[in-house]
Amino acid sequence: MTDEVLASRSDHRVTGSKKSRSKKAPSKKRSVLLFIRDLLIIFVVALLISFLIKTFLIRSFYIPSGSMENTLQINDRIIVNQLEPKLIPIKRGDVIVFKDPGGWLLPQADVVQNPIVAGADWLLSVVGLSAPDSNDHLIKRVIGLPGDHVVCCNALGQMSVNDIPLDESAYVLLPAGDTKVSKDDFDVTIPADSLWMMGDNRYNSKDSRYNGDTAGKGYVPVENVVGRALVVSWPLARWAWLDDYPDVFREVEQADKGSE
Repeated sequence: MTDEVLASRSDHRVTGSKKSRSKKAPSKKRSVLLFIRDLLIIFVVALLISFLIKTFLIRSFYIPSGSMENTLQINDRIIVNQLEPKLIPIKRGDVIVFKDPGGWLLPQADVVQNPIVAGADWLLSVVGLSAPDSNDHLIKRVIGLPGDHVVCCNALGQMSVNDIPLDESAYVLLPAGDTKVSKDDFDVTIPADSLWMMGDNRYNSKDSRYNGDTAGKGYVPVENVVGRALVVSWPLARWAWLDDYPDVFREVEQADKGSE
């Protein structure tokens, strides 16, 4: 009787051990699958959030030309605030990224990439870390708002907005020994819903002054504005907030308020 009981108990223990092992194996596999599922969910949510941020808040662009030197250098990467002008009004002095109004840029050849690089570039563009369409956009400084009368140049070589001369020495790049802020004179009144844009590198910028023969006559529609450049994000050695130099336009702003 004792031997039978022991055998029975022993059999029970062996059987129980097998069941325990059989339960642990699926449980471990299920944990791995849950972990992978959670990672995928986190990745998708992060991608969606990044996409929404890139679409509605901020995005990245790189600088392909020297028209904004010395404020921006070729191949600088910038972060652009897309809430301007949707929610935040554009101001004189803002550095703005905008879509080509038509005829400002020469036709660009398609960039050929292998599938891996193209896929990586697309993924980075979705989250705003790459800007494959930078060559379809321009970046300049806002000088004139709708209705402004912009004239250049006075006897001191200065440009004026609404008869108020501007001291732009803080950001304008001119040839050595030259004090005239535009090689060519002009006298324009900005139409409604349009902007007058100029590069800081005044003698090397194909901006509003030199696009009068295009359909938009050199004016940039406000609807073409992508956003205001906030910061130089790359290279790290050049990391800096971009100034809109309110002191340059302060008297013009005060005159605006006085006429309201």
